[in-house]
Amino acid sequence: MTKINRRSFNQSALVGAAAVGAIAMPAMATGHGAGKVVVIGGGAGGATVARYLKKDSPELDVTLVEMNKQYTTCFFSNWYVGGFRSYESITHSYDKLAGDYGVNFVNAKATGVDASAKTVTLEDGTTLAYDKLVMSPGIDFQTLEGYDAAAAQAMPHAYKAGPQTKLLRDMVTGMEQGGTFMMVAPGNPYRCPPGPYERVSLVAHYFSQNNPTAKIVIVDPKGKFSKQALFQNAWETYYPGMIEWVGADFTGGSIARVDANAMEVEDAAGEVYTADAVNVIPSQTAGMIAQIAGAANETGWCPINPADFSSTILPDTYVLGDASIAAAMPKSGFSANSQAKVVANAIRAELTGARAFPARFRNTCWSAVAPDDAVKVGAAYAAGETKVEVTDKFISAVGEDAGLRAQTFQEAIGWYEGITADMFG
Repeated sequence: MTKINRRSFNQSALVGAAAVGAIAMPAMATGHGAGKVVVIGGGAGGATVARYLKKDSPELDVTLVEMNKQYTTCFFSNWYVGGFRSYESITHSYDKLAGDYGVNFVNAKATGVDASAKTVTLEDGTTLAYDKLVMSPGIDFQTLEGYDAAAAQAMPHAYKAGPQTKLLRDMVTGMEQGGTFMMVAPGNPYRCPPGPYERVSLVAHYFSQNNPTAKIVIVDPKGKFSKQALFQNAWETYYPGMIEWVGADFTGGSIARVDANAMEVEDAAGEVYTADAVNVIPSQTAGMIAQIAGAANETGWCPINPADFSSTILPDTYVLGDASIAAAMPKSGFSANSQAKVVANAIRAELTGARAFPARFRNTCWSAVAPDDAVKVGAAYAAGETKVEVTDKFISAVGEDAGLRAQTFQEAIGWYEGITADMFG
């Protein structure tokens, strides 16, 4: 099999994902003064923007505001939950961004944006001035009756990685023999469309090795889900009789409430489900700071101009990653990383006179279903007049050769190493 390592990834998939970043020219001497850029959110979008701005235009003053001192990736967190990786392997430092690239790293929570004054307010009252603002705040959750901060300790969502990821792992490993694990899947749109179903696959693998009589129930407000045929085929192959999917035909299309004390979930059809361990992934919105800033519309997500991901609502503001309305592009780490390089190029063109290149985007979502077996879906995209449009796409096929699936599994590992190096240096 061909093993994809960091070097080969950086020369292929990642470069293809961000042709803009790969070919961006150094800033030209145009007489422009050094601009101030504030980036809110240090994930796949924000960290990448900050790094590429300083890498290609070191004269820019770039400040990255992130509430977490270290960043735990949501992508590949399922691998930790299922026992495929360590927690340390999905946790990353901002030290290189600050030390090697000169990004001003501010470990704080952004609580407000004044678009007229061009300032960002932090939780302690400090304000940061900007010429350009980048928001990549990820997601927050819609209100779900019975689900609050206390309930999330008993029914972890683990859809913002970090302590929640550890809670979910402990829940899986500590569940009683023969018990039932229930996942409440989110409604559309949401972060990482295949994510909940990869999680089920890897939890099922853990159970097959350590709790073989356990059962898994997915209570889903949707009538279908990403890579459905591929996942369900894998479940029948590797975990026969263990996983039951309850879709919109039975749930009524939404979840009505949860009760963390009773470990029960009620759907819109009035059916009540109970389990020994419950993973609740609520439906989602753009990260709260984007809503506070006024960058989100009535959908709860942020409309953007497809050519550069500039906000259609706030001036001199760019919104990327999960929070943006990116049309055909899924809310994924790969998408955010790809979008970030387009945004960095657009900001450099505005502030330094650097050449602006046409936006090109790519995405691939790999999902492990068992050891040495992964499937993928992806596409290439271009900026249309009103939205991001698909120009090419691909997806794994049911019944693929085991060797090809093993290669796809290794591709996923190579991608993770490549993208995290691209984010954090």
